[in-house]
Amino acid sequence: MADTGHIEAFLLAQTDHWNAGDKQAFLDDYRRAAPDGLTIEYVGRPPQDGWAVLDHMWRQQRDRIRVEPVAKIVNGNEAACYVRNVIIGTGSAIETIELYRFDAGRLHVRYFIRQ
Repeated sequence: MADTGHIEAFLLAQTDHWNAGDKQAFLDDYRRAAPDGLTIEYVGRPPQDGWAVLDHMWRQQRDRIRVEPVAKIVNGNEAACYVRNVIIGTGSAIETIELYRFDAGRLHVRYFIRQ
């Protein structure tokens, strides 16, 4: 997955599948990107099991949030994304910077969330 084209395809697919409400395809995107393990870290908290975080995120936020990527930059085996997480039905959005590191079948994600 360290290939730039594969990383860009993953970033596009997981965004599209989130917005389409296709949980199976969304999780499949992550399974392909992280066959040997996934960790997700909300900056300021310890890294967590990524599969549990994705499940919780889907159940708590999927119906309320539409993701609108503003910028995606891939460099080597890492990516940085600036995303507006639009709260559906409001004019509000939660801005995040998301860092992705792809490493030998493992994926580590860090979310910086504007408070």
